[in-house]
Amino acid sequence: MKKAYGFIEIVGVVAATTAFDVMCKTANVNFVAWQRKLGGRLVTVIIEGEVAAVKEAIEVVKEKAAAFGMLANPHPEVVRLIRSLQNAESKK
Repeated sequence: MKKAYGFIEIVGVVAATTAFDVMCKTANVNFVAWQRKLGGRLVTVIIEGEVAAVKEAIEVVKEKAAAFGMLANPHPEVVRLIRSLQNAESKK
């Protein structure tokens, strides 16, 4: 099982929440973190799971996303960065 991270950047908190819900219902992925920028007008959602699941989850929402991407088998430093985002968000 290879681990992957998926990223979508989307306009608005409501759209981001809806996209995340669709991704979770489509594939076996888990929420990692999200970042709201510009007062919540731009939201980056980070998910994790097996490569195929993350790819499938992104595929179903990418048309609504401003940007999207996936990192399969991320470097440990990338994992550390993403976990720091997760920890920062949980402290808010």
